[in-house]
Amino acid sequence: HALHLLGEMSRVSVARSVVTYNAAISACEKSGEWVIALVLLSQMACRGATPDDITFNAVISACEKGGRWSLALDLLTLMANRRVRPDRISFNAAISACAKSGRWHLALCLLGRLVEDAIHPDNISYSAAISACEKGGQWERALILLNQMSAIRLDASRISYSSAISACEKGGQWQPALDLLGSMFDLDVMPTEITYNAAISA
Repeated sequence: HALHLLGEMSRVSVARSVVTYNAAISACEKSGEWVIALVLLSQMACRGATPDDITFNAVISACEKGGRWSLALDLLTLMANRRVRPDRISFNAAISACAKSGRWHLALCLLGRLVEDAIHPDNISYSAAISACEKGGQWERALILLNQMSAIRLDASRISYSSAISACEKGGQWQPALDLLGSMFDLDVMPTEITYNAAISA
C-alpha cells in the first residue's frame, strides 16, 4: 500500500518528503522487503530527500529480517559517512543481523561500539549478542555477557537465559546450564520447554 502511494505521488507530481519515504521503507521493513527498502533509500538522494536516523534504522532492520548482515554493517558505515549518528536501534538491528548468521565476533564488536559511542546497551542488545554466541558455539562468552548484564543492572530476559543455556548445551557444559536454570527460578524468570530441553540435553 505504501509503495503504491509513492507511485501515485510520482504520477501526479507530488513531492516525496523524508516522512513519506520513511513510511514506505518502514512498510518494507515490516514485510521483510529489504531489496525494495534499499532501492527506496538510493532513490532519496536523487529526489532531494535526505535520509535520517529513522530511514536508516528501518533499512537496517529490513536487512536484519532478510538475514543480510553484511548490508546491515555497510549501512552503519554509510550512516557515519552521511553524518547521521547511529543510535541504539541501529546497533541492535545490526547485532541481530549478525546473530542470525552466527557472526558472534562481529556482534561483540558492535556491542563494544555501543559503549564506545556512549550509548547504553539494553536487553535487546545483550540478548542478540548472547544469541550470536550461542549460534557460534561460544558458551563462555555467552556467560560473560549474561554476567555483564547483571553488573550493569539489566534484568536478563527469558530469551537471554535460553540462549546462554543453549550455548552451554552445544558446548557440553551441563553444570553451567543447570546453574543458569536455577538462576531463572531464583529471579522468577519462567523457563520455556525449549529452555528445559537445552538444559537436559547438556
